[in-house]
Amino acid sequence: MSDLAAKTHEICRLLEIKPARSKGQNFLINDKIYDGIIAAADLQPTDTVLEIGPGLGFLTAKLAKKVRRVIAVELDDKLAAYLQTGIDAADLDNVTVVNEDILKFNLAAHLAAAEKYKIVANLPYNITSIFLRQFLSVDRRPVSLVLMLQKEVAERICAAPPEMSILAVSIQYYAVPKIIREVKAGNFWPEPEVDSAIIRLDVHDRTAAKDASVLYAGESAENKKFFQMIKFGFSSKRKMLKNNLAAGLRIKSETMAALLVKQGFPVGIRAEALSVEDWRKLFAALRTFMV
Repeated sequence: MSDLAAKTHEICRLLEIKPARSKGQNFLINDKIYDGIIAAADLQPTDTVLEIGPGLGFLTAKLAKKVRRVIAVELDDKLAAYLQTGIDAADLDNVTVVNEDILKFNLAAHLAAAEKYKIVANLPYNITSIFLRQFLSVDRRPVSLVLMLQKEVAERICAAPPEMSILAVSIQYYAVPKIIREVKAGNFWPEPEVDSAIIRLDVHDRTAAKDASVLYAGESAENKKFFQMIKFGFSSKRKMLKNNLAAGLRIKSETMAALLVKQGFPVGIRAEALSVEDWRKLFAALRTFMV
């Protein structure tokens, strides 16, 4: 057993913490992987980092030495109290511990008006989708995210045509994803049932977007229409895109087929074969049909 694993076991014993699967409590016990997370985040001394799921604070302490400010959000009451005690003892005055559900976290209450931030997170795997949707669709998006995710989910996020999915399109619409490295289950205690991966998301800069008001405007009406179109497109895997979109938009299949061909797509193409840029092109052509 490594020193970090032994320390993790001992702290949990003293705090009477039994890692709960329902809370996604699988503690990382490999210090080299913590260092890999730090490297992947590409941190600067002026950065503000929102750390999610700090647990026992091993990563928190490393982050605090690299950046201007760390906001560590921990749901578990015992872990948050332990983390606060450790932060105080180490005199890390640039760390703020917030004992709260990240899905209810108020960014504006903790960030200055123009303060940019990066996210570093060891997420409970059961909140991955809703977390990403929440933090990528808000107006105050992070500059980047470095996340520990299920390997399978990370691979789906980074997919390319012809293996796209709603998840891949939804994430790649807002950010450029990249898998940094695989993390075997044995690097956690208790061991999860699946392997994990560190993934980095570089969020698109809205100010540099050609059509920022339409494509990067948070929960705007246009964004909602765009993602409604995506849902229509992926509604049935066994059907061609023209049939899925025709059914969702309530127009004739022949009309949709002609529109696809006009935009340069094969009439028999399926949703999985379209890139994000393809979907944007298609949305521009279909906007008049969206209500």
